[in-house]
Amino acid sequence: MTLSDEKVIEFQKIYKEHFGKDISKEDARENGIKLLELISTLYRPKDLEDSEITEL
Repeated sequence: MTLSDEKVIEFQKIYKEHFGKDISKEDARENGIKLLELISTLYRPKDLEDSEITEL
């Protein structure tokens, strides 16, 4: 997984707004990728076979 330079800069800005600290492009890229990996791990749609569909 990779991040474009534009997205890295955007991550740096968001990080600065949220935490009040500047981070390097290297740290922003690394943390941004880790965040995307976490989100992709947590946000996995269930297969229809695994879900229980009930009618109300």
